Amino acid sequence: MNNVVNRAGTIAAAALLATAGVSIGATQATALPSAPTPTCHVADLHMTVGEPDGAAGSLYYPISFTNTSTHTCTLRGYPGVSVIDVQHHQIGTSAIRTGEPVDAVSVPPGETVTAVFRTNSRAVVPNCRPVSTYVKVYPPNSFQAVQIPSHLRLCGAFEISPVQASD
Repeated sequence: MNNVVNRAGTIAAAALLATAGVSIGATQATALPSAPTPTCHVADLHMTVGEPDGAAGSLYYPISFTNTSTHTCTLRGYPGVSVIDVQHHQIGTSAIRTGEPVDAVSVPPGETVTAVFRTNSRAVVPNCRPVSTYVKVYPPNSFQAVQIPSHLRLCGAFEISPVQASD
């Protein structure tokens, strides 16, 4: 008889633990964070170089990243930017980072975010690179680039900001 009582108690305890485990597991599963938004890839983006905005001897060129995919994606950090000649050779060094803080920027389908590169006005810094044929842009965290037709003359500084939400 004692053996039957012990066995019944063991079975009851196992059933209780199994039931508690199922409800605990269900609670934990719903508490897990949602999957992170995927990184934007070159195939997700249309990139353009906008018209310059001048201030205090500098020219600021926006690079626009428009999400052309059907899903939201994320860009975080600095794009890689260089200028290229007609033979697709790089002219001088790539843009250096400004050192501004970096945030992840969520880009819903059809929306645009920007990064801005700066160079000096030719009137302020006369030592300039030859005129480019393209601006080569690597989106942040990407090993693929796009060459955007653009005839630019970089003089002096060549700095790039991180990607930020457009105003």
